[in-house]
Amino acid sequence: MKQKLKELEQEAAKLRSTQQGAAAEEAEEEPAGEASGKEEADTRSVFVNNVDWGATPEELQQHFATCGTVNRVTILTDKFGQPKGFAYIEFLEADAVDNAIMLDNSELRGRQIKVMRKRTNVPGLKRGRGRGRGRGFYGAPRGRGGYYGGYGYGGRYGYGCGGYGYAPRGRGRGRGYAPY
Repeated sequence: MKQKLKELEQEAAKLRSTQQGAAAEEAEEEPAGEASGKEEADTRSVFVNNVDWGATPEELQQHFATCGTVNRVTILTDKFGQPKGFAYIEFLEADAVDNAIMLDNSELRGRQIKVMRKRTNVPGLKRGRGRGRGRGFYGAPRGRGGYYGGYGYGGRYGYGCGGYGYAPRGRGRGRGYAPY
């Protein structure tokens, strides 16, 4: 039994050391390489809005070829594969972005396109903490749930407000009930 326990402890120590080594390698690689590479690519990219749904990446590349060398064309699609109507164009040179912005309000496939610099996403921006449950009728539409509306009713005396205020038990007669 003691030998089995010793083997398990050795195995656990070995596992801990390999996990710590892997975590240290990830910490060294990720922050500097990934973030700076994306930001650098964003400085060489433009956002193109009001793109025709039938437009191909080759057409967009040809339209922006006068600005500079096009590295990548990305046309975003929804979950069904239909184009959303906007695209990102990445250039090899950063000064090509200024030339591309001059093509703002130009025409592609009979539509006037809008060209602007690609912005870099800031993680956590616009997230907020959220409202959660139990905030009166602000959290959910009226009339959801049980006899007094469950969560989100926000009615008289605070019934069903997720623990705020007085919530009656039993048949729900509440405060102030006078049968006679």
